[in-house]
Amino acid sequence: MEKIIDLIEKKIAEAFEKSGYDKSFAKVNLSDRPDLSEFQCNGAMTLAKQEKKAPYIIAEEIVKNVDMSMFEKVEVIKPGFININISKLFLSNYCNQMQNENKFGFEANKSNEIVIDYGGPNVAKPLHVGHLRSAVIGESIKRIHRFAGDKVIGDIHLGDWGLQMGLIIEELKSRNPNLPYFNENYNGEYPKEAPFSIQELAEIYPTASGKTKVKEDASEEEKLKAEEFKEKARIATEILQKGNKGYHELWKKIMEVSLQDLKNNYARLNVDFDLWLGESDSQKYIPEMIKKMEADNLIYESDGAMVVDVAEETDNIKINPCMILKTGGASCYQTTDLATLLQRQRDYNPDEVIYVVDKRQEMHFIQVFRCAKKAKLVSDKTKLKFIGFGTINGKDGKPFKTRTGGVMQLSALIDEVTKKVYDKLVENRQMSETELKEISEAVGLAALKYADLSNQTAKDYIFDMEKFTSFEGNTGPYILYTIVRIKSILNKYLENYSSIEKCEILEPETDTEKKLMLLISEFNKTVEQSYEENAPYKICSYIYELSNIFNVFYGQTKILKAEETKLKSYISLINLVKQILEICIELLGFSAPNKM
Repeated sequence: MEKIIDLIEKKIAEAFEKSGYDKSFAKVNLSDRPDLSEFQCNGAMTLAKQEKKAPYIIAEEIVKNVDMSMFEKVEVIKPGFININISKLFLSNYCNQMQNENKFGFEANKSNEIVIDYGGPNVAKPLHVGHLRSAVIGESIKRIHRFAGDKVIGDIHLGDWGLQMGLIIEELKSRNPNLPYFNENYNGEYPKEAPFSIQELAEIYPTASGKTKVKEDASEEEKLKAEEFKEKARIATEILQKGNKGYHELWKKIMEVSLQDLKNNYARLNVDFDLWLGESDSQKYIPEMIKKMEADNLIYESDGAMVVDVAEETDNIKINPCMILKTGGASCYQTTDLATLLQRQRDYNPDEVIYVVDKRQEMHFIQVFRCAKKAKLVSDKTKLKFIGFGTINGKDGKPFKTRTGGVMQLSALIDEVTKKVYDKLVENRQMSETELKEISEAVGLAALKYADLSNQTAKDYIFDMEKFTSFEGNTGPYILYTIVRIKSILNKYLENYSSIEKCEILEPETDTEKKLMLLISEFNKTVEQSYEENAPYKICSYIYELSNIFNVFYGQTKILKAEETKLKSYISLINLVKQILEICIELLGFSAPNKM
């Protein structure tokens, strides 16, 4: 189904051609002055210099040749703007067509094979607030691409092979050196149960990490102890990566316990992954990758490390070589990211790989992408895209912390938001405790996700608990409240009618009703823009505006008291609004309860 703005543009383009002008200038946009018109074409202004004519004269010529069959008004405003209002009949017919089309007429005709790399947590460490944006944004982008027809594979890309594993292993060894995993001569079966719980594991890593840090006023003895422990952890990491049986079995136990906890936390965010692969899964590709780089004379030694030059003549900033192996031959993040790209090329041959990562990692991905292309680890057709997100800050403008100044765990943040919503709902309690808790979870998730996604991805934003959990304004709870309000109207309608049928949506009778239909008609354009730009915030802006107009319409219109033909038109109209809102929040990664 063609977008309504494209249909308008075709008619205006015909008028340009009839007037003897190039139709490429017939670009139509939503009016930036909605008080004057619904749509606008500024092509005459652009043509004026080329044609050596006053733009007003050009615009008048064009307007005289416009086929008015779908327009209510097409007029010239000095110095040469063409203002356009669509006809009420055409608009209602368009909405009728939308309600009968699959996906409301959105053309889901994409067919790309895409891998989206998002999440990226380190195992054995609790998810914290810094993991929120990657999960929420990546999940929404994945859903938008699938809605558009792409085949999408979401990969969490676990950090499961770096120094943190060595730190955990060494800390476990210092606490219980008699575990069989540390006995080189052990030949029996290893225990089925892990020698720690998730709570213990969550405490082990920060303890181990803390042993490698020293304060400015630390004594020489303290500095030496920290350095010794860090070196032991480095050696433990190396032993693990070289395939030591005991260390590998212990690593598997760390993974088992961590993965279950990670899955539980991501489930609370309504985020899921098709692949739960990590850095460790790319290890078998590294020797082959290095060999290929050597054969192609790409890799060389620099200060003991092995690197590949990725700078280009057109660079206006310094791009350092991409490190492939550290001094001593250990792998690094670049190594595993490159090997993972090789793995994805072999397994999926994707058209595009999208990374949703902190924007401060942009240089890392510039180096990795260039190296991957230079070394032909991916095909020439494969697009590599970095989507960098900003940080979540507290009201002081600094990265969001707990009240005591520590890094807030993600589960604690979800709990706080849910509790805040619960406290607001309980004030007007008209439901059971069970319902109240379920609804608080749903609304809390909407508050959290919408607060994040309504911001442009690359921008930092301030986390404001009171604002984000408000049932008024540009918030998730407000969007859900609008959907629940429509559900309530539809339920009252069903008290007198057996079902909600798709009846004819009649011509709008008021300006507000027309504005509501106009916003409905913009659904396809909005989703397409969100898809093209990987911009969930555009969907947020759209559903906020749609909710606002609906609520104005609701306040002005006695929907259930209208005569039957108009009543059924209203019900079809608001049911269409509800369904569009529900599809949009599904693309954002949350859903609406039946009551609030």
